[in-house]
Amino acid sequence: MMEDLKLVISPSPHIRDKDTTQNIMFSVLVSLLPVLVAAVYFFGLNALRLVVLSSAAAVATEAVFQKLRKKPITVWDGSALVTGMLLGLIVPPTLPSWMVVLGSVFAIAIGKQVFGGLGQNPFNPALVGRAFLTASFAVPMTAWTGPFDTVSAATPLALGAARTSLPDLFFGSVAGSLGETSALAILLGGIYLFYRGALDYRIPLGIFGSTIVISLLAGQNPVFHLLSGSLLFGAVFMATDMVTSPVTPIGRWIFGIGVGLIIMLIRLWGSYPEGVTFAILIMNAVTPLLNRWTRPRIYGQGVKASE
Repeated sequence: MMEDLKLVISPSPHIRDKDTTQNIMFSVLVSLLPVLVAAVYFFGLNALRLVVLSSAAAVATEAVFQKLRKKPITVWDGSALVTGMLLGLIVPPTLPSWMVVLGSVFAIAIGKQVFGGLGQNPFNPALVGRAFLTASFAVPMTAWTGPFDTVSAATPLALGAARTSLPDLFFGSVAGSLGETSALAILLGGIYLFYRGALDYRIPLGIFGSTIVISLLAGQNPVFHLLSGSLLFGAVFMATDMVTSPVTPIGRWIFGIGVGLIIMLIRLWGSYPEGVTFAILIMNAVTPLLNRWTRPRIYGQGVKASE
């Protein structure tokens, strides 16, 4: 009987997934554990100090800003904790405590909350915090030490491929930011994220592909460029951020290729030895355009009716 039929009207989305923001963020936190363990192994308790302070500052800042904005406090979704942990892993081992706290506060307050919170920020908050610290405190943010000691040391990008051991790059026994030295630990985390469905392969492969092509064209060692600096960490944990990266498959390919291209332009011809932070932030700004340009055409749209 027609009168027995019930029509349910509800707003989108109509296709739902069992994954929640909290589940995704928990997966990211688990994937970062090998990186954190490697950081503590190579750089000692300084690594733990910076990651804990950065994480605590991020969570506290999110709670305070949500309270001031009279919004529900959602720190339990884990997004602020992920931002704080990421920022803590992309700073030098000897960075003063107050600096990493300030950077974490800036990352959440300016990189996220001023735009309305999670899902509305156009730029990766952790990279916003890193860019702020690099611009404000250039000397401490470029003061590197070797693993297992506090002796000043040059990073592989400063030394060059000829003076750097590829096995050391792979395992992490080199100078650099806390979580960016061990390619092995980063890859383990990336494999876990891919297994959990929280990482789209297109963006990392786009970054790797364009890096390899530019390296070969410039007569450089592509393996060295893939394993050195922030490239691998940025490709796995930063560029793949669901909020600030494109939603379409082709958009993600373009995004990844663009990030790799900008990184290599800065590395090879810029005055700054590393360009991962700036490359990802620049492509974050292009993401809305990529979403618009690569959006699938609605069925029937643009088709003229036959006369």
